[in-house]
Amino acid sequence: MRHFAKLQDLQSLVGQEIGVSEWILVDQQRIDRFAEATGDHQWIHVDPVRAAQGPFGKTIAHGFLTLSLMPELFATAFAVDDVRMGVNYGLNKVRFTAPVPSGSRVRGHFVLHDYHPIDGGAQLAVTVRIELEGSDKPACVAESLSRRYV
Repeated sequence: MRHFAKLQDLQSLVGQEIGVSEWILVDQQRIDRFAEATGDHQWIHVDPVRAAQGPFGKTIAHGFLTLSLMPELFATAFAVDDVRMGVNYGLNKVRFTAPVPSGSRVRGHFVLHDYHPIDGGAQLAVTVRIELEGSDKPACVAESLSRRYV
């Protein structure tokens, strides 16, 4: 994990990678729990027998499950010591570029795209590339907007 003493320290790093997360296992149990939480029980995600005959040879994670891992990925990629609170402000340009087969691992690469001062902190635009272990193609690429307060 990369540490920054002050939120302002990020301002000079626009265009640079500011962190890489730890790996996260996306197993069938996680996929099934996501299906329960969202009501999305499509067979490609939750039926290993049928999915074995499908286009990917096994179940795959929901795209929105992959996207929902971003907070966990952020938490192990970088930290800013003087930030007391951060809030999700939205997303831009989300793309699911490769399926995440059950049993795969993913991790996040974080590039600071924009730093905009706001009252009490800054709004960050961070390009997140969710790497799929063993694949040349990322599972997801998105621009995350967050507000961090000191």
